[in-house]
Formats: sequence, structure tokens, C-alpha cells
Amino acid sequence: MSTPTNLPWRQFLCRACGLIYDEALGDPDSGLEPGTRFEDIPEDWACPLCGVVKADFEPYEPLERTARSDDAAVVTPTRELGVVIVGGGIAGWSAAEALRALDPAVPITLVTACNGDRYLKPELSVALGRSLKPADLVRESAVNAARRLNVRLMTETFVVGISPSIKQVRTTRGALRYTKLAIAQGARPALPEQMPASLCWRVNDLAGWSGIQARLDGAKKTVAIVGAGMIGCELAEDFARAGHAVSLIDINLGPLASLVPAVVSDRLLTGLQDAGVRFLGGRRIERIEKADNGQRIIQMQGGEQIRVDEVVAATGLVTETRLAKMAGLAFDRGIVIDPHTMQTSIEDIYAIGDCISVAGVPCRFIEPIVRQAGALSHHVLNREHAGYVHSTPLIRLKTKAFPIVIHGVPSAKGTWGAPDDREGQIRIEQRLDGRVIARIEAGFAQQRLVA
Repeated sequence: MSTPTNLPWRQFLCRACGLIYDEALGDPDSGLEPGTRFEDIPEDWACPLCGVVKADFEPYEPLERTARSDDAAVVTPTRELGVVIVGGGIAGWSAAEALRALDPAVPITLVTACNGDRYLKPELSVALGRSLKPADLVRESAVNAARRLNVRLMTETFVVGISPSIKQVRTTRGALRYTKLAIAQGARPALPEQMPASLCWRVNDLAGWSGIQARLDGAKKTVAIVGAGMIGCELAEDFARAGHAVSLIDINLGPLASLVPAVVSDRLLTGLQDAGVRFLGGRRIERIEKADNGQRIIQMQGGEQIRVDEVVAATGLVTETRLAKMAGLAFDRGIVIDPHTMQTSIEDIYAIGDCISVAGVPCRFIEPIVRQAGALSHHVLNREHAGYVHSTPLIRLKTKAFPIVIHGVPSAKGTWGAPDDREGQIRIEQRLDGRVIARIEAGFAQQRLVA
């Protein structure tokens, strides 16, 4: 089906990873020339980042910049009170993009503990097997993004205090006053006490990935990945495909066992083993120590012991409570927000991205962030808006050996039905109280990753 040529270029959002397909730009790496309309894309085309198919994209309406009389003029933000954004990840920059699209002059200051460069976080778990370097993952430098958006940028800067009563943020580079504050601090890896931070890599951001990439670059190493959840499975396959000897350790007897039924976990295990991953299930770590030769000694409960060159922790994420506590914000496994406006329990303070919780459930997905930023920016600037409506996006396991797509949220109280298992491809539904609450499609070849 062809689209009329007089229509404006449109954009479409991947519901699994948040990637935006722009018709004007196409996807040349996948054979889609610039100007390829969405309707003209083959049905078996896959998202170049996470691998889901065309049917899992939805129309995306980018915010239009507010028109002004001299559109070529550069508007320089003043040092007057304005919006302060804490966090330079995708959530922080998305908030800045949305605010600037609505108002070309509102002062925006972005404070980030890292260098603030912009990259697509889902790429981290598939980058090593592609032989990518840190510079290959950066889509836009923080300096260029700040210049483009007319944002005052404070990198390598830590927030040490928030005083809502006087609307002040205290940082390691001085105090900032604000009219509105947006917290986009993200979430940090949860490290059990048995796993010292000094001996374990955490791959939750570009800095963490860059560290382990530098240690593994140019040599074949032994690596233990602790935690066989989504990120652990993806990293294990990616590291193995890069030529390293990988052991995947988990307290459960199968990978992803707390999320998917045994038939899916077993098939995933076979796929990981075929990719060269050694799975050590049913193990609890007692302690990790450093050997004289620099290796890591992992001591399991029961006496089992292994030695590896590097340890990567994939043991889940938690939201740091420090900022919320110092500001007196309501907190329930994340900063509690009004899911319509993104405002916290204190007026003029907002939160967005991995650090928030909705009805006590952390919201750690990439795809909703652009919609959250749209609701936040409109409320901050007192503009009319339909508001953010929270819904659980697709969950996609980006393993080439056995890709898995989860629709809905599986529950420990739910019952999995009989699987439809044909030619290695599995469909299965979970019911609770007589209704379908989750559905899994696993092993489908068309949901491929582009190498």
C-alpha cells in the first residue's frame, strides 16, 4: 500500500524500546531508503535496535517548537529562575527537549553527575558483540545538545541537597534556585552485600559499559554475570558472541524463571548454551574476593567456587532514596508522582523516568519517557494537555538465540495455559481470575536483531 506523496513526513515509535522511525530519514542500514513511508515497509522488517516487527510501532507526534517572529534568532537563556533538571540520561534530556519545544526562552539548567552525552541505553546490552566502542554509541554530545536546546549544562556535578521551602537545589558547584524542578535521577543497580562494588561491574549506563568494554577489549576473558533476568541474559549472550567465556549465575533453576513459564525458560536456556553461555542455576553467592593474580573468586553457598577475570552484576535496579528524603517527597519503591501530570507530592517538583513509581510499581521502561516528558512540560508551563496515561509497554528480550516478547505483566498468582509450540516458536497466555493478563511470543525468527 502506497501513501499519498503530499503528506508530511511522519514518525513512528517502537513500543518495545522507544526508537523512533522517521520516514524522512528511513533506515538505510536495513535497506529502507530516506523517504520510505511506513506503509511501504515490508511486514518482516525489524526494529534496528531491539528487533520487534513493524506491527509493534505506533504513530508518534513530536512536539512542535513554538513559532516566533525571528526563527533564525538564537535565544539565550537568562540566569533568571527557571526549570532545573536533575539527571542527564534519556529522561532528563527528553524533559529538556519537550520544554524547549513549547517555550524557546524559558531558562533551563540541566545538572548531571556524568558527562551527559546522549545515547540509546538499550544498545548497551548488544554492543559488545557488534565490536562497538563507547564513541560509537554516543548519538549527540552533551555540549552539542545543550547548545542546540539553549540549556545551561552542569556536568560532573552532584546534587547534595534540595530545599523545597526556598526552591533551592544545592550542588557540588554551588546552589541553584528554581521555579520548577524535574528529577530524572534514574535508578541504580542493586548490589547485594556479598558483591562488593569494587569487584563488580554494573552495566546500567554508558560509563559502566565503557569500563567493562575497556577491560575486555582485545583479549578473551572469563566473565561471570550474576543475575539471569532480562539484562543478565542479554549481556551473557552478547559477551559470549564477542568471544568471552561466560558463566551466568542465578538463584533460580532457569533463566528468566521468575517472569516466564518453565517451557519458555528451558528453551531460552538451550539457546544461551548454544551461544556458548554456561548457566549455573540454583546458586547463591556467599562472597566475592580478589585473588592475588587479580582474578575474582566467587564462593557459592555449599562450597562451590569459580574464578573469573571479571564479574558483572545484573541483580536488578533500585531508586536511590536520598534526594526524595531530603526534599520530603512521597516515596514508594520510587518517587511517587501524579501519573497524569508527573508532579510529585510537593508542588513545583516533578519526576520522570526510571526513578518514579506508579501505584507502587517502578516504571523502568524507555518507551513511555517521551510521553511523560510531554505531560511534564505542559504542566510545568501551564499549557493545556491531555496528560500522561500510564500503560505497560512491550517487554522485549533481545537475545538472538531465543527472542522473547512479553505483552502485559505476568503475575506470580496467575496460571499459564498450555503452550502453542510449533517449529520452535512458542505462544502462551497467562490468566488470572478468568482473564488474560499476559501473553508471550518466543522464538519467532522474524523478530530478529540486526547484526
